[in-house]
Amino acid sequence: MRVEHEYERGGALAYLAAWDVHRAKLFGRCETKTGIAPFERLVEQVMRQEPYRSAERVFWIVDNGSSHRGVASVRRLQERWPNLVLVHLPVHASWRNQIEIYFSIVQRKVLTPNDFASLAEVESRLREFERRYEAVAKPFRWTFTRQDLAEWLEKLKRVAPPPEPQAALREADALPLVRAA
Repeated sequence: MRVEHEYERGGALAYLAAWDVHRAKLFGRCETKTGIAPFERLVEQVMRQEPYRSAERVFWIVDNGSSHRGVASVRRLQERWPNLVLVHLPVHASWRNQIEIYFSIVQRKVLTPNDFASLAEVESRLREFERRYEAVAKPFRWTFTRQDLAEWLEKLKRVAPPPEPQAALREADALPLVRAA
């Protein structure tokens, strides 16, 4: 996209979303900025509804963003929603989070190219995509059990046992040394 020298930045929106993998239910909202308060509004948007309000536990898988990082965020959210269990993914593991996969799709299919006339148009397109995505999405049915994991790990040990520490050192010693000029 070409930008004329008269181009004026029209502002930005923060798009927050939550994804219920078992029900294929999407919750999205646009905010003027990110932070604790906007994130808590998203949590409230979800947790005030059934079945989340009365569920025994509701797991929230999150990255380590500043609005929901650390023990303080766990405490703050569980004071308000005792059945909420905040699960932090390891740093640099956003690819494990289903909502991050959705955000990647949004980036490619909704926000590129970034040629919106207004923030209202951005929000409208995001809402339309939410409805479309939810209409075609299917619930995720996890079938891989703890027993399956144990069997898989055992099989992996048989196929490729971990090297002995001394053997790994001998292999490293045999590698040629490469120097950069």
